[in-house]
Amino acid sequence: MNFEIVGKLYEIFPTEQKSERFRKREFIMENTSNIGDRSITDYVKFQSTGDKCDLLNKYKVGDTVKVHFNIRGNKWENAGKVSYFTNLDAWRIESQGENNPYGQDLPPDNGLDTPPPAGDFNDDLPF
Repeated sequence: MNFEIVGKLYEIFPTEQKSERFRKREFIMENTSNIGDRSITDYVKFQSTGDKCDLLNKYKVGDTVKVHFNIRGNKWENAGKVSYFTNLDAWRIESQGENNPYGQDLPPDNGLDTPPPAGDFNDDLPF
């Protein structure tokens, strides 16, 4: 399933090279919702992997963006202990609002930013 959310980039971390073939980059998005007379702010951590790490290069903290992502769940076993991890894998990022260099119209989707197939990567690392 594909999801999307709009919010402000709160923090962008450097790309980490985890192995010869695997790299990832994490970022935090600030998302504020109004529920009745209350305002609730969430700080949501996303990750991009492989060539998608470069998606963040043209953005800075404070930019309003729309993030397209998949929810991934992994099971990891080590020394008889089982752990479960959930990741929000960002596969496309679009400018929103004032920082959108294209105004309100985004350039046409050229098919390059398509979601990775489910089960695309098999990694026994717990992150």
